[in-house]
Amino acid sequence: MSEEVSNTTTAPERERNLRKTRVGEVVSSAMDKTIVVRTVTRVPHPKFGKITKMVKKFYVHDEKNEAKVGDRVSIAETRPLSRLKRWRLVEILKH
Repeated sequence: MSEEVSNTTTAPERERNLRKTRVGEVVSSAMDKTIVVRTVTRVPHPKFGKITKMVKKFYVHDEKNEAKVGDRVSIAETRPLSRLKRWRLVEILKH
Protein backbone atom coordinates (compact mmCIF):
# COMPACT_ATOMS: atom_id res chain seq x y z
CA MET A 1 0.00 0.00 0.00
CA SER A 2 2.82 2.34 -0.64
CA GLU A 3 1.84 5.30 -2.74
CA GLU A 4 4.53 6.74 -4.88
CA VAL A 5 4.51 10.51 -4.57
CA SER A 6 6.20 12.59 -7.16
CA ASN A 7 8.43 14.93 -5.22
CA THR A 8 9.34 17.42 -7.90
CA THR A 9 9.11 20.61 -5.93
CA THR A 10 10.76 23.00 -8.30
CA ALA A 11 10.42 26.73 -8.02
CA PRO A 12 6.93 27.90 -8.96
CA GLU A 13 6.83 28.78 -12.64
CA ARG A 14 6.53 32.51 -13.04
CA GLU A 15 3.99 33.57 -15.60
CA ARG A 16 5.22 36.19 -18.00
CA ASN A 17 3.29 39.42 -17.97
CA LEU A 18 1.51 40.48 -21.11
CA ARG A 19 3.57 42.72 -23.33
CA LYS A 20 2.17 46.03 -24.50
CA THR A 21 1.36 46.29 -28.19
CA ARG A 22 0.77 49.33 -30.37
CA VAL A 23 -0.19 50.02 -33.97
CA GLY A 24 1.36 52.95 -35.78
CA GLU A 25 2.84 54.40 -38.95
CA VAL A 26 6.52 54.25 -39.90
CA VAL A 27 7.95 57.77 -39.99
CA SER A 28 11.62 56.93 -40.65
CA SER A 29 13.56 53.88 -41.77
CA ALA A 30 16.94 55.50 -42.45
CA MET A 31 18.76 53.65 -39.64
CA ASP A 32 20.03 50.09 -39.90
CA LYS A 33 17.63 47.59 -38.23
CA THR A 34 15.73 50.45 -36.59
CA ILE A 35 12.55 52.25 -37.57
CA VAL A 36 10.70 55.14 -35.97
CA VAL A 37 6.97 54.52 -35.51
CA ARG A 38 4.44 57.24 -34.72
CA THR A 39 1.33 56.26 -32.79
CA VAL A 40 -1.75 58.38 -32.28
CA THR A 41 -3.97 57.80 -29.25
CA ARG A 42 -7.16 59.67 -28.49
CA VAL A 43 -7.35 60.78 -24.86
CA PRO A 44 -9.86 62.98 -23.06
CA HIS A 45 -8.64 66.22 -21.47
CA PRO A 46 -8.42 65.70 -17.69
CA LYS A 47 -10.55 68.72 -16.79
CA PHE A 48 -12.70 69.54 -19.82
CA GLY A 49 -13.22 66.10 -21.35
CA LYS A 50 -12.51 67.15 -24.94
CA ILE A 51 -10.95 64.31 -26.94
CA THR A 52 -7.46 65.23 -28.11
CA LYS A 53 -4.88 63.30 -30.11
CA MET A 54 -1.66 62.37 -28.34
CA VAL A 55 1.22 61.59 -30.72
CA LYS A 56 4.20 59.55 -29.54
CA LYS A 57 7.27 58.20 -31.37
CA PHE A 58 8.78 54.80 -30.65
CA TYR A 59 12.15 53.45 -31.78
CA VAL A 60 11.51 49.91 -32.99
CA HIS A 61 13.87 47.03 -33.79
CA ASP A 62 13.37 45.79 -37.38
CA GLU A 63 15.72 42.82 -37.79
CA LYS A 64 15.26 42.34 -41.56
CA ASN A 65 14.83 46.01 -42.56
CA GLU A 66 11.39 45.17 -43.98
CA ALA A 67 9.34 48.23 -43.05
CA LYS A 68 9.41 51.35 -45.20
CA VAL A 69 8.16 54.89 -44.59
CA GLY A 70 4.36 55.04 -44.66
CA ASP A 71 3.77 51.39 -43.69
CA ARG A 72 1.25 50.61 -40.96
CA VAL A 73 2.91 48.27 -38.45
CA SER A 74 2.22 46.43 -35.22
CA ILE A 75 4.89 46.65 -32.52
CA ALA A 76 5.39 44.95 -29.14
CA GLU A 77 7.28 45.88 -26.02
CA THR A 78 10.53 44.02 -25.34
CA ARG A 79 13.65 44.23 -23.18
CA PRO A 80 15.92 47.25 -23.74
CA LEU A 81 17.89 46.70 -26.95
CA SER A 82 19.77 50.01 -26.95
CA ARG A 83 19.56 53.43 -25.35
CA LEU A 84 16.24 54.23 -27.06
CA LYS A 85 14.93 50.92 -28.43
CA ARG A 86 12.46 49.05 -26.23
CA TRP A 87 10.06 47.83 -28.94
CA ARG A 88 10.25 45.24 -31.72
CA LEU A 89 8.40 44.87 -35.00
CA VAL A 90 5.68 42.20 -34.89
CA GLU A 91 4.17 42.51 -38.37
CA ILE A 92 3.57 44.88 -41.24
CA LEU A 93 -0.17 45.42 -41.53
CA LYS A 94 -0.28 47.54 -44.68
CA HIS A 95 2.37 48.52 -47.24
